[in-house]
Amino acid sequence: MSTAPRGDVPGGGRYGEAVFRPEQAGEGERIDFGALAYDDITMTRLRALGAGPEWRCLDVGAGTGTVSRRLLDEAGVASVLAVDRDVRFLSARHVPGLDVLEADVTATDFAPGQYRLVHARFVLMHLPERDRVITSLAELVAPGGVLVLSDAVDLTSDLTPATPYDVVMRAMWQGLRATIGTDVSWVPSYPQLLHEAGLVPVGAEVHVPPLLPGSPISRFWADTWERSRTAMLATGLVDDAAVDDAVRYLGSDDCAALSAGMLTAWGWKPEAPR
Repeated sequence: MSTAPRGDVPGGGRYGEAVFRPEQAGEGERIDFGALAYDDITMTRLRALGAGPEWRCLDVGAGTGTVSRRLLDEAGVASVLAVDRDVRFLSARHVPGLDVLEADVTATDFAPGQYRLVHARFVLMHLPERDRVITSLAELVAPGGVLVLSDAVDLTSDLTPATPYDVVMRAMWQGLRATIGTDVSWVPSYPQLLHEAGLVPVGAEVHVPPLLPGSPISRFWADTWERSRTAMLATGLVDDAAVDDAVRYLGSDDCAALSAGMLTAWGWKPEAPR
C-alpha cells in the first residue's frame, strides 16, 4: 500500500520501496512467509467477529492476497476489495469475488460506510499521520461493521537476553525507523485510537509465533534482515557478522527468543439510529 507523498521519508520512497521493493526477486515469497505465520490467527479472529455471507470487505495493504482469498473461500463473504500500492502479486492470484485496486488508501476517495469489514495488517506501522488514517478507515466501515487493525509489537527490551536475534531485531527497528519511517512503538495504543475514532466496543489480542528452525516466521525474518541489512548496519548497532550470526541462530535448536508479536485490535461502528 502506498503512503501519502507528504509523509514520505527522504530516501525511503513510498512505503519504503527503497528497502522492500516489489520487483525484487523473492519479495512475494517473503510476504507469503509472513502470511503463513499469521494468517490462521487473523482468520480465526475475523470469523469470530462474524465475517460471513453478505459481508462486503475491504482488505487494505493486501500483499499477496492470502487473507482476501481466505475471506472468500473459508468465511464465504460476498466480496472483497483488495487494495495495495502494487498489485502484481494480487493480479497473479485472482479468484471470483475478489476485486483488485492499485491505490493509496490514504489519498483515494472511497465512499464512506460501504464495508462491513475493513481490515489492514502490517500497514499502519509504516505510515505517517496514523491518527488521521485510522479515522479515515473508520469512516469506510458501514454501521454495524468492524475495523480490524494488526501490526507488529516489539518484544525486545534492555531486560531481555542479548541473543543474536534480539541484537539484530533492535537494529532492524531502529534502521527501518530512520530510513522508511516504520514505528511500532505506538501500536499498543490501537484500542484507544479506535475508541477515539468513534468505534465501540473495542477489543485487542496479541499473538507471538514460535521461532522454530525452518518455520515461516524464521524464514520471514531472515529475508527481512537481508533486505534491510544496509539500514541496520547504518545504525552502528550491528555489523555483517552479527546479522549472519543471527540468521544462523534462527536455524539452530539454541534459538529461544521471542518473535515480534502481532497485536490485533478491532472496533465496531455503532448501528445507525432507527
